[in-house]
Amino acid sequence: LKKKQIRRIVLARPAVEAGEKLGFLPGDLQAKVNPYLRPLFDALGDMMDFTQMKKFMELDIIEIIPLAFMRGRTLNEAAIICDEAQNTSPLQMLMVLTRLGNGSKMIITGDITQIDLDTGQKSGMVEAIQILRRIRGIAVVELTRRDIVRHRLVQNIVRAYKNRKMQNKTPN
Repeated sequence: LKKKQIRRIVLARPAVEAGEKLGFLPGDLQAKVNPYLRPLFDALGDMMDFTQMKKFMELDIIEIIPLAFMRGRTLNEAAIICDEAQNTSPLQMLMVLTRLGNGSKMIITGDITQIDLDTGQKSGMVEAIQILRRIRGIAVVELTRRDIVRHRLVQNIVRAYKNRKMQNKTPN
């Protein structure tokens, strides 16, 4: 954006709850989707002040949308970031991936250890990695515990859960 290689940033994520089912939310459409998009607002707030963020959003330089509203769009000259993609269905992932327009770049982020889909439902991100991994122009980057940039204890928490999971897989 600063180098003028793109005209806008489009941030999207699926509206999937982490375990708890909240039911129907009151209010207009914006009020209903805001809780799902809040982490994206938080991340933007870490990168720029509120006034600048609000201005960019009013000018559609930055757009934050639920995944469901991307159908039918072609996103040209944009940086498209799909967050929490582990919670997409295969059809949603295909829909997102095919929004890529001329002069655009797409980043898909997710953690396959944190899939919140209903039991038995396939993750679109997991499927996309399997299908697209060897296609020229597509890169798959896998991060580890060492890449965690949250509080230093988070690395230890992740390690402890991973160790517990490995112990449960080991036959006694």
